Amino acid sequence: MEIWNETDSVPGNLTGTSVTVGVFDGVHRGHQQLIATAVRTAREHDVPAVMVTFAPHPVALFRPDAAPAMLGTLDQRAATAARYGIDAMLVIGFDHDVAAWSPGDYFRRILVDLLHARAVAIGENFFFGHRAAGTCRTMQELGDRHGVDVTVHGLLGDELDGVPHTVCSTWIRGRIADGDLRAAEQALGHPFEIQGPVHGGTTLSVPAHQALPPAGDYPGRLRLPASDPTGTHARPVQVRISPAASDSDGPRQIDVVLPGDDDLSGRTVAVSLSGR
Repeated sequence: MEIWNETDSVPGNLTGTSVTVGVFDGVHRGHQQLIATAVRTAREHDVPAVMVTFAPHPVALFRPDAAPAMLGTLDQRAATAARYGIDAMLVIGFDHDVAAWSPGDYFRRILVDLLHARAVAIGENFFFGHRAAGTCRTMQELGDRHGVDVTVHGLLGDELDGVPHTVCSTWIRGRIADGDLRAAEQALGHPFEIQGPVHGGTTLSVPAHQALPPAGDYPGRLRLPASDPTGTHARPVQVRISPAASDSDGPRQIDVVLPGDDDLSGRTVAVSLSGR
């Protein structure tokens, strides 16, 4: 998996790509449908499958106080997407200049001129361009104009305890905030995971914008992302989230009870959390 953090880091020798575009927070089961389409088309045309995403979250640019808690970091987003076959992730630095692009500018600059996209997969709730004026229909019209095949997926539906719901990042954040990690895992299609550096031997530092369940003790499994991306050798741990950690507006400190005498200070680890 390659990560292109700026548009000028995209290889200049690309002759074609199959692309999916979105925030992809959590890379949940709905996102996985888009990825599957992009990957399948990429393999058919023998081109890279590329996921285009944004940082920060677009809401954070204009309404920082309303920005959603994030389900994971960019590194987690990339690692999860790679497991489903994505070859490269392009991170668009979402700023006021990018926000001012018209839908046509957006399509031409990113999908046509930069990525030479042959196909694009998006969800029906995808909006783009200045003041979110572009819709999935706009994307299809621009695709017809530029010779790019655009596939639009409907939102994925599911049910929990007999109650239907849409699988989306907002719904998953709500389940995590309620402490219902089993429901979150069902919608994600993989365990909810937090990631960050360890200091002081047993303290995990997570970003201020990281979604967290309520204060309490949770069983979990710890892995070292760099050396064990599949989690094959993950070890059981106990995670303690204090009230101060769950309510803080700044970086939060979370205690992780490690097995044995392990000291992982200075290492970046990932911990998947299970329901109590």
